[in-house]
Amino acid sequence: MTNPALPKVCIYGAGSIGAYVGGRLQAAGVEVSFIGRERIARQVAEHGLHLTDWQGADIHLPVDTIRFTTEDASATEADVIIVAVKSAATDEVGKALRGRINSDVAVVSLQNGIGNARTLAKHLPDNPVLTGMISFNVLQRGNGHFHAGTEGELMCDPHPRLEALLDYFQAGDLPLELRPDMHAVQWAKLLMNLNNPLNALSGIPLHDELSQRDYRRSLALLIDESLSVLKRSEIRPAKLMPVPMSLLPWVLRTPDWLFARLAKQMLAIDPLARSSMWEDLEAGRVTEIDWINGEVVRQAQKVGASAAANLRVIELVKAAEKGGKRDWSGAELLSELKRALAAP
Repeated sequence: MTNPALPKVCIYGAGSIGAYVGGRLQAAGVEVSFIGRERIARQVAEHGLHLTDWQGADIHLPVDTIRFTTEDASATEADVIIVAVKSAATDEVGKALRGRINSDVAVVSLQNGIGNARTLAKHLPDNPVLTGMISFNVLQRGNGHFHAGTEGELMCDPHPRLEALLDYFQAGDLPLELRPDMHAVQWAKLLMNLNNPLNALSGIPLHDELSQRDYRRSLALLIDESLSVLKRSEIRPAKLMPVPMSLLPWVLRTPDWLFARLAKQMLAIDPLARSSMWEDLEAGRVTEIDWINGEVVRQAQKVGASAAANLRVIELVKAAEKGGKRDWSGAELLSELKRALAAP
């Protein structure tokens, strides 16, 4: 049963992340409405929401308990709007909400990339627009089933409306940390998200990919390049892992047997989990590559630095979007990135 005294939450973009987060909050007692695409709406109308995770959670929300629509009207009734659309749709969401929601409604960007909250704020200058971050992976398994395949947390800018929901995030096994340094948090998450395109290009589950040294060496190369860009930009990513980000490339390059000991947390993954970018390629959708590696390339351009390896990954993913190669071995990817770095 929901608690009517709590802030009402609207999930704007009820895909993998949105449906999972909203469903767990509803199961914990929060009044939630969902706005999503027709494909997901049909699944939910027939099957309800089925939420599972890699540690054994198994929750089912019946059809008649879920307010799911493809229209944005339900957003006007919310106290908190969590935006979880793909980054390319952020501007569209901002325009849809402009002039339709009260100024005291908190809008949370729970999206990949660095600048989505700024994009929303341009359209919603009177609203508190908050930067959020989610670090775990969710896959759609069809028929309204959403599965969290890795561990992780939620973080967001502080706001009283979210403070009122903290216990319910905790009860929904979605511990939320309110932090004042979300720009640094975003960059730390983005550095880890540099593995998303590598996983998508590998065509294999995350655990299998991260268990192979050449894939990890490719990721280490991308992180090293990105850290160099951030250092030149005087941006220091937040520490979100036991290993400092500056040491992570070294850990990633270690032999398989040593990596398995040093990075148990990174390998604590559902054996079938894959990146959201793999899911986008599989479904024939445009990926968020421009909001992951593209952020590094744009930042490099601002400070006159090079990001050749990240640029090459963008090229490979865009080729895959058009039907190109999607079964790259670790050795092949590593060779491509080294070649990009060596080019004049």
